[in-house]
Amino acid sequence: MRFTSLIVELIRARPRLIVLLVVLMQAAIWLILPLLLYRSPPGDLATVLAFGREYRVGTDLGPPLAFWLADIAFRAAGNTMFGVYLLAQLCSIATFWTLFLLARAIVGGQQAVLVVLLTLTVTAFGSPGVEFGPLVLARPLWALLLLHSWQLIGQNRRNAWFAWSIEAGLLLLTTSAASGLLLLIAGFALATQRGRRMLMSFDPVFALLVIVVLVLPYLIWLIRADTLALPPWPDIADLSGRALHWAALLGGLLLAMSGILLLAALNSGWFARTPEEAPIIYRPPVDRLARDFVYFFAIGPALAGSLIAGLFNLDRVAGGAGVALLLSGLAVIVMTGDLIQLRRQRLLRSVWAIAVIAPALAAVAATIFLPWTGSAEVATSMPGRAIARFFGDSFERRTNQPLRAVAGDPQLATLISLDNGRPHLLLDATPERTPWLTLAKFNETGGVVVWRASDTSGAPPPDLAQRFPGLVPEVPRAFEWLVTGRQPLLRIGWAIVRPKGSS
Repeated sequence: MRFTSLIVELIRARPRLIVLLVVLMQAAIWLILPLLLYRSPPGDLATVLAFGREYRVGTDLGPPLAFWLADIAFRAAGNTMFGVYLLAQLCSIATFWTLFLLARAIVGGQQAVLVVLLTLTVTAFGSPGVEFGPLVLARPLWALLLLHSWQLIGQNRRNAWFAWSIEAGLLLLTTSAASGLLLLIAGFALATQRGRRMLMSFDPVFALLVIVVLVLPYLIWLIRADTLALPPWPDIADLSGRALHWAALLGGLLLAMSGILLLAALNSGWFARTPEEAPIIYRPPVDRLARDFVYFFAIGPALAGSLIAGLFNLDRVAGGAGVALLLSGLAVIVMTGDLIQLRRQRLLRSVWAIAVIAPALAAVAATIFLPWTGSAEVATSMPGRAIARFFGDSFERRTNQPLRAVAGDPQLATLISLDNGRPHLLLDATPERTPWLTLAKFNETGGVVVWRASDTSGAPPPDLAQRFPGLVPEVPRAFEWLVTGRQPLLRIGWAIVRPKGSS
């Protein structure tokens, strides 16, 4: 008699329940972990909040929607990071649930569960998902766009046009890579007979009008800021280096989906020494158009995003690894066949659990053990709230006014800008990036200037002293890291620029 595990029976009988459980489990991990371990926002999240506080239509960081939502979530949670971390995990839940709906429409509910389980192992959906910003917000919007694109092209559901147009407009307000992603969708539609038939109506015209209305303010800002031009093309002598960079980005994407590749290999029959009666997960046959749709959008964003990033020497894949690898799990399932045998179930469960939990364990290990291995700083161990509170209170005690602006070291200044009073951020070395505040305005309203102090004298760096002549440094303030280890105390030099008219 064949034995079938409870998990397999649940996948067959209650696929939605399994998806909700695993997605909520991962969201809970990445909501609780930063609340327990992170004393400062990870990555560029503090900068996202500092820019979002200004509610500009556009900045050099890209379209504004993610920055606005981050500030709203931060304020709604009482000026705490809980709201932003929760928003990031809501984006994760929406992404995987939409992926399940798309996969269910193509391979059926049972194999759609396997799609979600495989995609959860992609490392791009681990700790990077905590850093809410354009790359994180783009994931659910891209998933929704793919879902409604399939409903339009593959299922001929004309009522999906309105939702598609809204999502396309919001994606354009989220990431600079949105235009390239929309071109991929348009290219696939034009390359298929059903897609061309779908475009031969007035519905795309109305959708285009909705998109234009949504993005018009940002488009006007782009024209006025004269930022519509492409980055400069590389010289011929630089092409070999750019090609290596492209190869490195592709290798990073393959490494990020190594969990999928490992699980697929372990479940194959290659290593089976004896025949095994494994339980089977069935799906209805997948037609040619659905296969082409999955393969195109599993490969296209990754290939195009890495190529653009390599060509223009960008730090990361255009659109982000989460967008590029969103359909990688679905592509593997479609490639596997109509009948999927689950071999070596205990081994598969163990490897899957390790792949999902490993990024969280790596974050814990980096926080606790990395400070003991050398002098490298763990940015999330910096006491952000203590730093912001100290300088905000010090300025208010000295001037009897709330702190309105902060400048100096960008990393420290962005942390102080998260104080309850939400002072404005001035990037004094590159003031064009913060057009809401100038050096002259800063000297008029007053503020705090901060820098890394190398000794107890607290003298400001020469370039900072040149930009703020007459700066009188205070006694440097030392702060402890979450885990000090072999690192010295965080010593911050600072000075107060008094508001005009104050004594």
